[in-house]
Amino acid sequence: MSRASRSPAEAYADSRRSAQRPKLTDFGSVVSFELDPFQRQACEALEDGHGVLVCAPTGAGKTVVGEFAVHLALSEGRKCFYTTPIKALSNQKFADLTARYGAESIGLLTGDTSVNGGAPVVVMTTEVLRNMLYSGSSTLDGLAYVVMDEVHYLADRFRGPVWEEVILHLPEHVQVVGLSATVSNAEEFGEWLVEVRGDTTVVVDEHRPVPLWQHMMVGNQMLDLFEGDETHARINAQVLRKTEELTRYHVPFSRGRNRNGGGRPPRNTGYKPPSRIDMIQRLDGAGLLPAIVFVFSRAGCDAAVAQTARAGLRLNTPDETEQVRLIIDEKTRDLPEADLMVLGYWEWREALERGIASHHAGLLPAFKETVEELFVRGLVKVVFATETLALGINMPARTVVLEKLVKYNGEAHVDLTPGEYTQLTGRAGRRGIDVEGHAVVVWQPGIDPKAVGGLASTRTYPLRSSFRPGYNMAVNLVHQLGASAAREILEQSFAQFQADRSVVGLARRIDRNKDALAGYAESMTCHLGDFAEYASLRRRVADREKQLAKQNTNARRIETAKSLERLRKGDVIAVPSGRRSGLAVVIDPGLEPLGEARPLVVTEDRWSGRLTSADFPSPVEVLGHIRLPRQVDVRSPKSRRDLASSIRNTGIAVPARGRKKTTADDDPELATLRRALRSHPCHGCDQREDHARWGERYHRLLAETEQLERKVAATTHSLARQFDRIRALLRERGYLSENDEVTQDGMRLTRLYSESDLLAAECLRNGVWKGLKPEELAAVVSSLVYEARRDGPVEARLPQGPVSDAMLTTVRLWAEIEDDERRHKLERITRQPDPGFAWPVFRWARGESLEKVLSAAEAGGNELGAGDFVRWCRQVIDLLDQIRDVVGRADPVGAAAAKAVDALRRGVVAMM
Repeated sequence: MSRASRSPAEAYADSRRSAQRPKLTDFGSVVSFELDPFQRQACEALEDGHGVLVCAPTGAGKTVVGEFAVHLALSEGRKCFYTTPIKALSNQKFADLTARYGAESIGLLTGDTSVNGGAPVVVMTTEVLRNMLYSGSSTLDGLAYVVMDEVHYLADRFRGPVWEEVILHLPEHVQVVGLSATVSNAEEFGEWLVEVRGDTTVVVDEHRPVPLWQHMMVGNQMLDLFEGDETHARINAQVLRKTEELTRYHVPFSRGRNRNGGGRPPRNTGYKPPSRIDMIQRLDGAGLLPAIVFVFSRAGCDAAVAQTARAGLRLNTPDETEQVRLIIDEKTRDLPEADLMVLGYWEWREALERGIASHHAGLLPAFKETVEELFVRGLVKVVFATETLALGINMPARTVVLEKLVKYNGEAHVDLTPGEYTQLTGRAGRRGIDVEGHAVVVWQPGIDPKAVGGLASTRTYPLRSSFRPGYNMAVNLVHQLGASAAREILEQSFAQFQADRSVVGLARRIDRNKDALAGYAESMTCHLGDFAEYASLRRRVADREKQLAKQNTNARRIETAKSLERLRKGDVIAVPSGRRSGLAVVIDPGLEPLGEARPLVVTEDRWSGRLTSADFPSPVEVLGHIRLPRQVDVRSPKSRRDLASSIRNTGIAVPARGRKKTTADDDPELATLRRALRSHPCHGCDQREDHARWGERYHRLLAETEQLERKVAATTHSLARQFDRIRALLRERGYLSENDEVTQDGMRLTRLYSESDLLAAECLRNGVWKGLKPEELAAVVSSLVYEARRDGPVEARLPQGPVSDAMLTTVRLWAEIEDDERRHKLERITRQPDPGFAWPVFRWARGESLEKVLSAAEAGGNELGAGDFVRWCRQVIDLLDQIRDVVGRADPVGAAAAKAVDALRRGVVAMM
């Protein structure tokens, strides 16, 4: 609604609000658009002095509330820190705020970038703020507001704990503004914030400002997924008919037999979804560009761009192409000319001029930023992207396309969750530009439209804490607060808050179970004696019988396997059961050096194949022998027929199966239990079996209740117990004294922020890295930060001599730490060093060209994209910076670290 069209009553209400909240009124004139109700509610709470948690869909405008915190800080002469989970988002927000408030008011701190850090408003990654809090940085003076953008990121397994550390450690007077995607337990998260931060207003808005329509591309047709409103979740009948029809002719490819069990392969397995070119042209013709196509594979994204370029697809006009060229020149003017070829610059540029791009973590940062700017300006019409694009970066589109509903999570290929589906498709629909957004799933065999409907309509995305104490956190907490107060802080974490809430439900179940147990006990009461005692005897008898049966089975299996090993060519045996039962002759004993024997046989019914111990419930007996020729061709029907005739001519009959005597008959323990059972008074009760049924119920429920009680005991104070175990390990290793004071080595550990913090501290303490040259130190240190993307570490090439020696000692120290963690019952905290990046970073620090470094890495099996290379180099630089600051430049290791940083920070690595 425009300001001019408001009624007198609405104008009066606005004037009253302006008088009550003048800063929000000022802000309204700065943003020059009418605030939505949820934005106004959150901003009003913020001006009234409350903390705020805002949960709203992607693109709803949550960041307006964070920007109001910036406005408040500047108008009050105080500070605001705007934190984000990733550097790309920090850079984007820094640019936005600088454009609005001027360069002198806004700073940027992202670990490897520092711009105007003393400004009243500083954009930073959350880790930078955490480090400030632990070090007691003076930059915190005057801090009044902290915006935590994408705060739902605290569920992230690896980096999520940082969010909780910040929330718990911020001074009490700081107002926290949490901006989150829609989560179903926002109220629970809000209650925790109230508990640890004081008065916090929770604002939840599930309304998308731009409606989202769900579609499925089936063959060459784009059909609506739902009939009517998606909230009714009724799948379009036309989609069901069409997909069922195609499924009959194009079943998903699978090895082996077809669905009916026949030997012929399924028909038309090679179903091909519409080509990307056709799909893009169809979207373009329907006015549905710009589009983001999620591919979930870096190589797949780059291949898609190359494919569309080869096909001659051009989506930009000549004027737009000229604009693209100007922006590319501006963004990439600092790229070393010698590196352009290896970076694939010319192919990348050609695709951008056509209006097509890829976006993933393997791209050079300068390339990614160029793509983002061009897309926002409407000069890139199609982006092929991995899911990293969905994380907060402001790149909305008119349409989002999902080529698959499966992604690789680093360990396995898994189905998308409803939350991930919503996060990805939430990019569709640009506020203020599009009337509606569109999400398109490309159908292929194996995709069930009903399952897609479930993904699209599910609204349950709970936020689960991933918080747990680590070594650096533990020594910092002890140093700042003391062990006792540190335990209390951990008890206040969202992780423990959720754990305690789960305990409440478990405790209720335990109480209900105990009431039921009392009733069961009453129902099995026997007038002849203690039936609970009798029921216990019955269970002990049954348990012993099962144990003996299992032992007997295992013994028979071992005996059977040994009997198969004794078979020789020509032996006649009996196959006791199954379709192959009867007499058979051994053609080949099938002895395996490392496995059990699998004899090849021909039966009297002329079947040929291999048998295993599974075919024999008891050891195999040799019933006779047939002399066989040196070579027997079991594939020949005549040969099998002759062998079957020879078996029958032996006159051997299949022996009758006798009952084997089990070890249970001779077991003294079982005999004693059975005598006790028969002599018990309740054994003669005429209602014994009725009582026994109640006894069984009692026993099952008791076992369940005891399991629940163990779970409660493990959950209650679980984080504090982990903290105690970590402290015990740190005391053993000398980082804490016996009375929990931080030692000199512990003080070093307080300043090492890494997944491998304790390992880095141990290497420094033990002098493992002394004497290394700068490039050698960079190579060894890289193993503490690098993690190969594929399963298992990349086969590493290491410079021989000092590097390989230091790496070997580093790994040996890690193994000792892992042993200690296991002994202290700690979930593995310290990751095994991965030397897969050592050779590339060594050569780069030595001054070699980017082309040589990347080519050598590829030759060694480590296919590094330019973006990956830059990202890992910056992480190595970050840890080297920490090492330099911890030991000082006067120390040989500190001096080598400083020189290594200078050597690494060049060319593409030095670019922002």
